[in-house]
Amino acid sequence: MDRRSPATAVWPAWLIVVATLSLSACAEKDPPRVISGADAARGLVIAERIGCAACHETPGVSWPSGRVGGTLAGFGERPMIAGRFPNQPDTLVQWLRDAPSLDPSTGMPALPLTEAEARDVAAYLYTLR
Repeated sequence: MDRRSPATAVWPAWLIVVATLSLSACAEKDPPRVISGADAARGLVIAERIGCAACHETPGVSWPSGRVGGTLAGFGERPMIAGRFPNQPDTLVQWLRDAPSLDPSTGMPALPLTEAEARDVAAYLYTLR
């Protein structure tokens, strides 16, 4: 005879439902992050001009193809910036303009970008999925 209460007997079934829903949510891709007023196409042009590809393999830029900073392919799907900071627009814009202000030990230099230019570059990076 099963002496469990009805609530306890339902627990395993409930756990399976929650686990299934959680896994199916993980399978769906998050929508691309959008930065209001930013222009991803202009961001690519700026990224080429400031030389991101000298250190990073950069989709959309055929040469150079740097490997010091790792690839930027898939950047828009990454949860973290440099493995340390949440990949959110405000943080990314700050990282692009002055990475050493967030992490003094980083090899990423401060870049000569205005706020608007950094927002455009961030918009471009978020298209990389």
